[in-house]
Amino acid sequence: MCKNSVLLLVIAVLLSGCATVPTKDIRTEAQADPKTDFSKYKTYAWLGTAAVINDPYGQWKIPSFDAVAELKRLINRELTKRGLKESYSNPDLIVLFAAGVDMETFKLKVSPDAKINILEHTPTGGLMVVLVDNASGYVNWAGVATAEIQKNPDTRTVKTRLDYAVTEMFKKLPRQ
Repeated sequence: MCKNSVLLLVIAVLLSGCATVPTKDIRTEAQADPKTDFSKYKTYAWLGTAAVINDPYGQWKIPSFDAVAELKRLINRELTKRGLKESYSNPDLIVLFAAGVDMETFKLKVSPDAKINILEHTPTGGLMVVLVDNASGYVNWAGVATAEIQKNPDTRTVKTRLDYAVTEMFKKLPRQ
């Protein structure tokens, strides 16, 4: 499977979930360098994407849309909201993201019947977006989203979850 197909698949499965409460399990965090003056940044360029997969039994399906393009669109939207413009001529920031899926994850969950913790198979995915200062090469901001992976989500649900994850991450980017 080619790298882009794998990444598309990872991202779609990563944030897939139920239609009634599509964002309940998504957790976002972000860290910013407290010394960084984010108002000095005006432009950005994309560096690339990466994927890490642990799916020994091939439990997911390739999404019916280009999830990499969707993520880039969402991240571009959030950066544009903050006054940044995409530029490939000496940009101020370099943007990259990575996605990972572990279909063999287990965690403790409270059993609704017994009111005790039980070990449950809970495939998990994550998305990380990183902003790097082009002049120094230092990471100035990183946002992370994690979610439980659920089976057979529809396209609308996956896109809603991706949108939610990216929006929530970027709420934690200091305003310019």
